Amino acid sequence: MSASFSRIAPLACAMLVLSAIVAGPATAERLWVEGAAQGGSVIKAQTLPDFIDLAAKLGPTVVNVSTEAAAENAKGGSEEEKEVDPYHEFMPYHQFAEPFEPMPRHAQSLGSGFIINKAGYVVTNEHVIEDAKEIRVTVRNGHQYKARLIGRDPKSDIALIKIDANHDFAAAPLGNSDDLRVGEWVMAIGSPFGFDHSVTAGIVSATSRFIPGNYDDFIQTDASINPGNSGGPLINLRGEVIGVNAAIYTRTGASMGIGFAIPINLLKDELDQLKTNGRITRGWLGVYVQNVTPEISESMGLEDARGALVADVVKTGPAKIAGIQRGDLVVSYDGKPITDSQELPLMVGRTPVGSTVKLKVIRKKEIKEVAVTITPSHEEELQKASITEEQTPFANNEDIRLGLSLKDLTPDLAREMGTRQSSGVVVSSIRPGSAAEKAGLHTKDIILEVNRHQVKDVSAFEREAQTSAGTSVLLLVQRDDITMFIPVKPAG
Repeated sequence: MSASFSRIAPLACAMLVLSAIVAGPATAERLWVEGAAQGGSVIKAQTLPDFIDLAAKLGPTVVNVSTEAAAENAKGGSEEEKEVDPYHEFMPYHQFAEPFEPMPRHAQSLGSGFIINKAGYVVTNEHVIEDAKEIRVTVRNGHQYKARLIGRDPKSDIALIKIDANHDFAAAPLGNSDDLRVGEWVMAIGSPFGFDHSVTAGIVSATSRFIPGNYDDFIQTDASINPGNSGGPLINLRGEVIGVNAAIYTRTGASMGIGFAIPINLLKDELDQLKTNGRITRGWLGVYVQNVTPEISESMGLEDARGALVADVVKTGPAKIAGIQRGDLVVSYDGKPITDSQELPLMVGRTPVGSTVKLKVIRKKEIKEVAVTITPSHEEELQKASITEEQTPFANNEDIRLGLSLKDLTPDLAREMGTRQSSGVVVSSIRPGSAAEKAGLHTKDIILEVNRHQVKDVSAFEREAQTSAGTSVLLLVQRDDITMFIPVKPAG
């Protein structure tokens, strides 16, 4: 009996120890969060929505938009050259195809649109009707109408066209894109690859998405969208249009589940001007801004990497008149905080011309309020043609930590480069893989400041750069006719 007990006792003890290990102290704090079955929080599951009635109600308001452009206005090159923008993987939905008519040759564009009132006003993307000699709109019952252009805005990629008939049209109600929530169900209707009135569904993947080179902040959705969906509506479960489908992210030319739509509230801001004037006149501040990276934040002694950093101020612009300076960090516009620099142009663009707004800026670690009167945009007049970079064979001084060679900006060199700058330091070469290359410096960049101190020659550059041992060096750089701040983290 005792022998049996001696064999069982160790096993029992082991079981008790194992039980204690598994159960743990009753009062101990867990390293994880328990699921609902063990007492965690419960998120109510929803059944899949029924899109049948929604498609039936909104279908008649969606149209097919086709255009023809004269051969001299047609875009040349391969399909990839026409559709893929400089950012490689962001594509407008429109696609071109050769029509059957033998002569004269025309380029044909195919997209979508939606009717916004019973009189026959139709919204589509500007790139759908770009260079159009003729615009045709086909409604769901197959009737085709010749449309006339009312207004267009390439910056936001919105166009307003009109079709005329002796009857009223079904119109799509417009919703409030500011109320959108991530995870909300949405539906898209359009003409992908020419298959008109195709319906797809998904969710709002994100809001306020910024795509490089675009004016809008976009709604991102995983509703399947393809070439031909351009200009079509993105619809919520209440049957309201909350976005205009405008771009896709793709490696193949087809949908990869990442689509972008222009928020409908931006469209609402533009419709009256498009109808009355045929174009959009936006508010203008007259500054060039850039985002605040952690490196810039560190070099400026800021606590947070947020706001819009003023890289340059237009001489005759409202910001200059109000006293805004290069290097100011705009953290609030008309009482609204600015997290990302791209928010500022949108806020300014939506401000009525003639309005006076207050900007809160940080200047040399001091907070200041500046009142600025917004004027009409002069961006078109100020746009400059880009200059192709060239390697310049200068004999230079080299900053080993940053990995770049420098040259004093002499009067002769300034004339050769076509710049009005009379002093500064020219970047003549950049070592591959160096801190300067990683930071985005280019040859022919002119360095005007180091750590907010003006540098007139290489010697001054070296003195200022040496004071930044172990931390980022904040350079003010002029590239072509634009200045920008670039932080460089020295090697080692």
